[in-house]
Amino acid sequence: MAQIHQTPAQALGFLNGRPLTPFASVALKVVVAIARWEVNKRTRIQLKHLDDHLLDDIGVTRDMASKEASRPYWQG
Repeated sequence: MAQIHQTPAQALGFLNGRPLTPFASVALKVVVAIARWEVNKRTRIQLKHLDDHLLDDIGVTRDMASKEASRPYWQG
């Protein structure tokens, strides 16, 4: 899956260079953090369920996958 790497300010292109208000800036950071946590949670669940041959393909041992999958979603 291709990912677009943009800063939150770039993602809000409709602002045309205008700064966010302090409240909007904090709200945006909260939304971005929650979205990142959801991705962490989802990918760790998927990692936990990969077959050994798929883990071998990506160079990860079962122990490494289990350790990563057991990390809390809020840890990067």
